[in-house]
Amino acid sequence: MNFVRSRLPVRTIFGQRYRQATESWSHRGMCNKPQPAPPAQAAHDGFRMPGSRPSDLDKKMLIWSGRFKTRDQIPEFVSHEMIDAARTKVRVKACYLMMAATIGACVVMAILGKRAAGRNETLMVINMEKKAKWKEEYNKDVEAAIALPEKAQ
Repeated sequence: MNFVRSRLPVRTIFGQRYRQATESWSHRGMCNKPQPAPPAQAAHDGFRMPGSRPSDLDKKMLIWSGRFKTRDQIPEFVSHEMIDAARTKVRVKACYLMMAATIGACVVMAILGKRAAGRNETLMVINMEKKAKWKEEYNKDVEAAIALPEKAQ
């Protein structure tokens, strides 16, 4: 019975959606004349700037991306598309650098791990030495605790 009750609101939701959809449809859809599209407004070229004045960082990115050779060659106004393309190129170069650094770090860690294994400095050996040291300290503490009451008597 609970299963039927839980499904009941879902049916009403779908029923309302179906009802709304049928109300918006026209029964004579094939006979209606197509509505003319509203005329597109002409772009006002007088109000549109040809680009923007690049900041210092944008100028550096334009040089790093290879668009211009020097800062003197960069015009006063640069299009947004050119700045976006330069940023994308620099972003891709930065990703390549990070990938190369990650691969280089992995190779270095593998080499260092092989050297440590050759010197028998594995994690298992280090953990066993640490546990032996802790056990030795614990035994000293226990012996000291036993010796205190004996000295007091």
